[in-house]
Amino acid sequence: MAIATLPSSHHLHFCFFSSASSKFSTTTQLCLNFPPKNRLSLVICSSSTSSPPPSSSSPQVSEPTPTAESCVNAGLDLFSKGRVKDALVLFDTALTLNPNPEEAQAAFYNKACCHAYRGEGKKAAECLRTALKEYNLKFGTILNDPDLASFRALPEFKELQEEARLGGEDIGYSFRRDLKLISEVQAPFRGVRRFFYVAFIAAAGISTFFTIPRLIRAIQGGDGAPDFGATAGNAAINVAGIVVFVALLFWDNKKEEEQLAQILRDETLSRLPLRLSTDRIVELVQLRDTVRPVILAGKKETVSLAMRNAEKFRTELLKRGVLLVPVIWGEGRETKIEKKGFGLSQKAVASLPSIGEDFDQRTQSIIAKSKLKSEIRFKAEVVSPAEWERWIRDQQKSEGVTPGEDVYIILRLDGRVRRSGKGMPDWAQILKELPPMEAILSKLER
Repeated sequence: MAIATLPSSHHLHFCFFSSASSKFSTTTQLCLNFPPKNRLSLVICSSSTSSPPPSSSSPQVSEPTPTAESCVNAGLDLFSKGRVKDALVLFDTALTLNPNPEEAQAAFYNKACCHAYRGEGKKAAECLRTALKEYNLKFGTILNDPDLASFRALPEFKELQEEARLGGEDIGYSFRRDLKLISEVQAPFRGVRRFFYVAFIAAAGISTFFTIPRLIRAIQGGDGAPDFGATAGNAAINVAGIVVFVALLFWDNKKEEEQLAQILRDETLSRLPLRLSTDRIVELVQLRDTVRPVILAGKKETVSLAMRNAEKFRTELLKRGVLLVPVIWGEGRETKIEKKGFGLSQKAVASLPSIGEDFDQRTQSIIAKSKLKSEIRFKAEVVSPAEWERWIRDQQKSEGVTPGEDVYIILRLDGRVRRSGKGMPDWAQILKELPPMEAILSKLER
């Protein structure tokens, strides 16, 4: 479970880290640091000396009064044992015991994880909405948590993600603010352009305000009336300027929304999990600067044929860092719920980095990178195929391609989309297009 409230001796703390990529330079995310081997640590301490059995004359010690913190921790203990219904009761109880903001956030978030496990997408979404709006939950936590993998494949997550991108009273503006900060880094002159648009609109509007009375006098004629042609020309120029600059302002706003949507898709893509040939599970962000993933999405027969054709060019493709990622349409439609654990299998969850880890430090570590390189082969298997399929369909819609068509998507070394196309790729053409990993162009691409 991704969020817990623990006593201070358990060293729970909130921190912010920056996930960097060339497509989006910084993104602020909430992370929770847990002990390195377990996401939840419940410590039971006992005295070093055995206490004597209570005598009849000994006073009775009353049980400690339950608190929101103890209920959340007890609920997490039941959650880890698969007693989801009982855990939900304790999380609800915690919310009735005057919790502080951190405890309330943990209760709502963990309730959402339980509902996701039970396949209750609407209830999970409502809990997450409350945590986002009222308790400052960071949307990046929802994107990262493997416990919510099944929820991210549901339509309710798509709705929640779109609401978070747009912002509003029902979900808060924190995630949209984060996206806009990234957008401003990628388009630093947008604010300057908008300033000039507004300034020109205001200037043309003021000029029109003073020109209209002169135009009326010119139409009425008489002694001292201004020239009709010149006055009408000035008015037309002012009105045309207002129309043009208003249109440019709306166009810029539309481009910003498209950019925010692309940043969100890039962030979602970077968190999609893969299983390497060594059975290790990593997120795509961990492979940046190491490989160029080529996503092959389509019917099983089409993708299999493309994979066989790629084998003919295996050596040269490996020199260019190509990693094949096949996605078969329909494989992720049925969400499999495991009875012992949440989201991914326990082996998969153990293989994934914890939310509290700094992914960029991890991927930039020389030791981690060398280990990853030794594990990367020619092909990788997608984990949570429903999430992959949903991302590909969203990407198809953004590029005007009918969702569900056979497509390929080539990523750059920095994780951004290099190019995509319908059908399956021409491997000979890709060899001409992609430079070897040691080439200067590849170094510039990182």
